[in-house]
Amino acid sequence: MDIIKSIEHEQLKNKIPELKVGNTVRVHVRIKEGNKERIQVFEGIIIKVQGGGLNQTFTVRKNSYGVGVEKTFLIHSPLVEKVELVRVGKARRAKLYYLRDRIGKAAKTREKIGARIEDKEIVVKEDLAEEPVEEVVEEVPAKETAVEEPKAEVKEEAKTEEVKVEKPKKEEKAEEVKVEEPKKEEKTEKAKEKETKKEEKAEKENK
Repeated sequence: MDIIKSIEHEQLKNKIPELKVGNTVRVHVRIKEGNKERIQVFEGIIIKVQGGGLNQTFTVRKNSYGVGVEKTFLIHSPLVEKVELVRVGKARRAKLYYLRDRIGKAAKTREKIGARIEDKEIVVKEDLAEEPVEEVVEEVPAKETAVEEPKAEVKEEAKTEEVKVEKPKKEEKAEEVKVEEPKKEEKTEKAKEKETKKEEKAEKENK
Protein backbone atom coordinates (compact mmCIF):
# COMPACT_ATOMS: atom_id res chain seq x y z
CA MET A 1 0.00 0.00 0.00
CA ASP A 2 2.91 2.39 0.64
CA ILE A 3 4.00 2.06 -3.01
CA ILE A 4 0.50 2.96 -4.23
CA LYS A 5 0.33 5.99 -1.91
CA SER A 6 3.73 7.23 -3.09
CA ILE A 7 2.64 6.98 -6.75
CA GLU A 8 -0.62 8.80 -5.99
CA HIS A 9 1.24 11.51 -4.04
CA GLU A 10 3.32 12.34 -7.12
CA GLN A 11 0.17 12.88 -9.21
CA LEU A 12 -1.50 15.22 -6.71
CA LYS A 13 -1.69 18.94 -7.50
CA ASN A 14 0.18 21.34 -5.23
CA LYS A 15 -2.90 23.56 -4.76
CA ILE A 16 -6.58 22.80 -5.27
CA PRO A 17 -9.57 25.21 -5.17
CA GLU A 18 -11.74 25.40 -2.06
CA LEU A 19 -15.09 23.84 -3.09
CA LYS A 20 -18.28 24.22 -1.05
CA VAL A 21 -21.70 22.72 -1.83
CA GLY A 22 -24.20 25.34 -2.99
CA ASN A 23 -21.65 27.68 -4.64
CA THR A 24 -21.96 28.56 -8.31
CA VAL A 25 -18.65 27.94 -10.09
CA ARG A 26 -17.16 28.20 -13.56
CA VAL A 27 -15.00 25.15 -14.46
CA HIS A 28 -12.37 25.51 -17.22
CA VAL A 29 -11.83 22.10 -18.85
CA ARG A 30 -9.36 21.13 -21.58
CA ILE A 31 -10.90 19.28 -24.51
CA LYS A 32 -8.90 17.58 -27.27
CA GLU A 33 -10.39 17.46 -30.76
CA GLY A 34 -8.03 15.60 -33.05
CA ASN A 35 -4.67 17.40 -32.97
CA LYS A 36 -6.18 20.59 -31.51
CA GLU A 37 -6.85 21.43 -27.90
CA ARG A 38 -9.23 24.05 -26.51
CA ILE A 39 -10.71 25.12 -23.18
CA GLN A 40 -14.45 24.72 -22.53
CA VAL A 41 -16.22 26.50 -19.65
CA PHE A 42 -18.96 24.74 -17.68
CA GLU A 43 -20.90 26.92 -15.23
CA GLY A 44 -23.30 25.56 -12.61
CA ILE A 45 -24.03 24.83 -8.94
CA ILE A 46 -21.93 22.35 -6.97
CA ILE A 47 -24.33 19.58 -5.91
CA LYS A 48 -21.88 17.32 -4.11
CA VAL A 49 -18.20 16.83 -3.22
CA GLN A 50 -17.16 13.26 -2.54
CA GLY A 51 -14.13 11.04 -2.17
CA GLY A 52 -10.66 11.95 -0.95
CA GLY A 53 -7.06 12.10 -2.07
CA LEU A 54 -6.41 11.51 -5.75
CA ASN A 55 -9.98 10.23 -6.32
CA GLN A 56 -11.76 13.31 -4.92
CA THR A 57 -14.53 14.56 -7.25
CA PHE A 58 -17.17 17.28 -7.40
CA THR A 59 -20.41 17.36 -9.39
CA VAL A 60 -21.70 20.54 -11.06
CA ARG A 61 -25.35 20.90 -12.27
CA LYS A 62 -26.92 23.44 -14.62
CA ASN A 63 -30.14 23.83 -16.63
CA SER A 64 -29.54 24.18 -20.37
CA TYR A 65 -32.70 25.15 -22.35
CA GLY A 66 -34.94 23.45 -19.80
CA VAL A 67 -32.80 20.29 -19.60
CA GLY A 68 -30.76 19.48 -16.48
CA VAL A 69 -27.08 18.70 -17.18
CA GLU A 70 -24.67 17.33 -14.56
CA LYS A 71 -20.92 16.81 -14.91
CA THR A 72 -18.52 15.21 -12.46
CA PHE A 73 -14.88 16.39 -12.45
CA LEU A 74 -11.75 15.02 -10.78
CA ILE A 75 -10.19 17.78 -8.70
CA HIS A 76 -6.61 16.56 -9.32
CA SER A 77 -7.15 15.89 -13.05
CA PRO A 78 -4.71 17.75 -15.37
CA LEU A 79 -7.66 18.42 -17.69
CA VAL A 80 -9.26 20.72 -15.08
CA GLU A 81 -7.25 23.90 -15.54
CA LYS A 82 -8.99 26.15 -13.00
CA VAL A 83 -12.23 26.65 -11.06
CA GLU A 84 -13.61 30.19 -10.63
CA LEU A 85 -16.11 31.15 -7.92
CA VAL A 86 -19.08 33.10 -9.36
CA ARG A 87 -21.63 33.15 -6.52
CA VAL A 88 -21.70 32.09 -2.85
CA GLY A 89 -24.88 30.15 -2.00
CA LYS A 90 -26.52 28.94 1.21
CA ALA A 91 -26.74 25.19 1.73
CA ARG A 92 -27.64 23.15 4.80
CA ARG A 93 -27.02 19.76 3.22
CA ALA A 94 -23.96 17.91 1.91
CA LYS A 95 -25.84 16.67 -1.20
CA LEU A 96 -28.32 18.93 -3.02
CA TYR A 97 -30.26 16.25 -4.89
CA TYR A 98 -33.56 18.09 -4.32
CA LEU A 99 -32.58 20.61 -7.02
CA ARG A 100 -33.21 17.94 -9.66
CA ASP A 101 -36.97 18.11 -9.05
CA ARG A 102 -37.16 21.91 -9.26
CA ILE A 103 -37.54 24.26 -12.22
CA GLY A 104 -36.57 27.89 -12.80
CA LYS A 105 -35.52 30.04 -9.82
CA ALA A 106 -36.35 27.22 -7.38
CA ALA A 107 -33.54 25.16 -8.93
CA LYS A 108 -30.96 27.62 -7.54
CA THR A 109 -29.62 28.11 -4.03
CA ARG A 110 -30.12 31.36 -2.13
CA GLU A 111 -27.20 33.79 -2.35
CA LYS A 112 -25.28 34.89 0.75
CA ILE A 113 -25.58 38.67 0.89
CA GLY A 114 -22.28 40.47 1.54
CA ALA A 115 -20.14 37.37 0.99
CA ARG A 116 -16.74 37.97 -0.62
CA ILE A 117 -16.14 36.27 -3.95
CA GLU A 118 -12.56 35.02 -3.60
CA ASP A 119 -10.85 32.11 -5.33
CA LYS A 120 -9.33 30.45 -2.26
CA GLU A 121 -6.90 27.56 -2.63
CA ILE A 122 -5.93 24.69 -0.34
CA VAL A 123 -2.24 23.69 -0.25
CA VAL A 124 -1.93 19.91 -0.66
CA LYS A 125 1.82 19.68 -1.36
CA GLU A 126 4.54 22.21 -0.58
CA ASP A 127 6.47 23.63 -3.52
CA LEU A 128 10.05 22.40 -3.83
CA ALA A 129 11.54 25.91 -3.76
CA GLU A 130 13.60 25.45 -0.56
CA GLU A 131 16.70 23.81 -2.11
CA PRO A 132 18.14 26.90 -3.88
CA VAL A 133 17.82 28.89 -0.63
CA GLU A 134 20.11 26.42 1.20
CA GLU A 135 22.79 26.79 -1.50
CA VAL A 136 22.85 30.56 -0.99
CA VAL A 137 23.31 30.14 2.78
CA GLU A 138 26.34 27.89 2.25
CA GLU A 139 28.10 30.51 0.10
CA VAL A 140 27.92 33.22 2.81
CA PRO A 141 30.92 32.01 4.94
CA ALA A 142 33.21 32.06 1.87
CA LYS A 143 32.43 35.75 1.36
CA GLU A 144 33.27 36.53 5.02
CA THR A 145 36.77 34.99 4.73
CA ALA A 146 37.45 37.06 1.63
CA VAL A 147 36.48 40.25 3.48
CA GLU A 148 38.75 39.54 6.49
CA GLU A 149 42.03 39.68 4.45
CA PRO A 150 41.92 43.39 3.52
CA LYS A 151 41.18 44.27 7.20
CA ALA A 152 44.56 42.82 8.25
CA GLU A 153 46.34 44.92 5.59
CA VAL A 154 44.66 48.07 6.88
CA LYS A 155 45.91 47.36 10.43
CA GLU A 156 49.50 46.87 9.20
CA GLU A 157 49.41 50.17 7.31
CA ALA A 158 48.14 51.95 10.43
CA LYS A 159 51.06 50.53 12.48
CA THR A 160 53.64 51.73 9.94
CA GLU A 161 52.13 55.20 10.02
CA GLU A 162 52.37 55.30 13.82
CA VAL A 163 56.09 54.44 13.69
CA LYS A 164 56.72 57.24 11.19
CA VAL A 165 54.96 59.76 13.41
CA GLU A 166 57.02 58.84 16.51
CA LYS A 167 60.44 59.70 14.92
CA PRO A 168 60.00 63.49 14.73
CA LYS A 169 59.23 63.56 18.48
CA LYS A 170 62.79 62.38 19.30
CA GLU A 171 64.24 65.18 17.15
CA GLU A 172 62.19 67.76 19.06
CA LYS A 173 63.69 66.52 22.34
CA ALA A 174 67.18 66.80 20.91
CA GLU A 175 66.54 70.41 19.92
CA GLU A 176 65.36 71.21 23.43
CA VAL A 177 68.65 69.92 24.87
CA LYS A 178 70.62 72.12 22.49
CA VAL A 179 68.66 75.17 23.54
CA GLU A 180 69.34 74.53 27.23
CA GLU A 181 73.19 74.54 26.79
CA PRO A 182 73.57 78.27 26.06
CA LYS A 183 71.63 79.06 29.27
CA LYS A 184 74.40 77.44 31.35
CA GLU A 185 77.04 79.55 29.57
CA GLU A 186 75.02 82.73 30.25
CA LYS A 187 74.90 81.90 33.94
CA THR A 188 78.71 81.51 34.13
CA GLU A 189 79.29 84.90 32.47
CA LYS A 190 76.96 86.62 34.94
CA ALA A 191 78.82 84.99 37.83
CA LYS A 192 82.13 86.27 36.48
CA GLU A 193 80.74 89.80 36.18
CA LYS A 194 79.54 89.69 39.80
CA GLU A 195 82.95 88.53 40.96
CA THR A 196 84.68 91.35 39.08
CA LYS A 197 82.31 93.90 40.65
CA LYS A 198 83.01 92.53 44.14
CA GLU A 199 86.75 92.75 43.57
CA GLU A 200 86.44 96.33 42.40
CA LYS A 201 84.39 97.25 45.49
CA ALA A 202 86.97 95.55 47.72
CA GLU A 203 89.84 97.53 46.12
CA LYS A 204 87.97 100.82 46.59
CA GLU A 205 87.38 100.07 50.28
CA ASN A 206 91.05 99.24 50.80
CA LYS A 207 92.08 102.57 49.36
